[in-house]
Amino acid sequence: MTYGIVISSYKYGHLASHAVESVLAQTTPFDKIWFVDDAVGDCQHIEKIYGDRLQFIKNESNLGIVDNFNKMLYQVDTDYIMFLGADNWLRPDTLYYLKSVFEKNSFVLSDGVSFKRDISDVHIVTYDIMVTGELRQELYKFYSHSMTEKEGDLYWDRNGGHHGSMMYEVELAKSVGGYAHNKTSNRTDEDMNLWNKMLTAGAKVKHVNQSLLYYRRHKENFNKY
Repeated sequence: MTYGIVISSYKYGHLASHAVESVLAQTTPFDKIWFVDDAVGDCQHIEKIYGDRLQFIKNESNLGIVDNFNKMLYQVDTDYIMFLGADNWLRPDTLYYLKSVFEKNSFVLSDGVSFKRDISDVHIVTYDIMVTGELRQELYKFYSHSMTEKEGDLYWDRNGGHHGSMMYEVELAKSVGGYAHNKTSNRTDEDMNLWNKMLTAGAKVKHVNQSLLYYRRHKENFNKY
């Protein structure tokens, strides 16, 4: 099985290297890394700095989140994929945990206890999130029931729910039509739309009780709350 990641940027060129470094620093490396600049042109340094360690793509015209993600979904050729906003970053053992779930491997939890999952046919793996950034309290107003203060940031328990950087089976996502536009609000909610379609198709979901993603809430975030 192969694992890929798409790092997507729209006006996040000043933050993008942080995201890329977190992906390259994984203790279990991704098989393929794609970086896509959605026609802004502020990420040329990424291609110059990282060269063939990733595949750099610059869209000719701005596609927006949904169409950009769909374009990339139908372009990737790994078995599993995850999308990462270029303003966020991953914990170094993110893929280690996710791959362990998909491949039924034994792994060691943070408290040193060895654990083995007996899982088959997993299609989606979710995990918890650490919310950081100057506007993190903006999310707390809406999700206080699932958030706790931790070391100055917010630990977001996502067990039972979706999020934009869940890892999922590529062929399943393609078979249900990929991402879709939200027709009822100004929010894109592209991750929720895909999540619901995959669940309807019978996807099996497993959750890792670890905060593997640092989600930066800042004034330039596309989706507002």
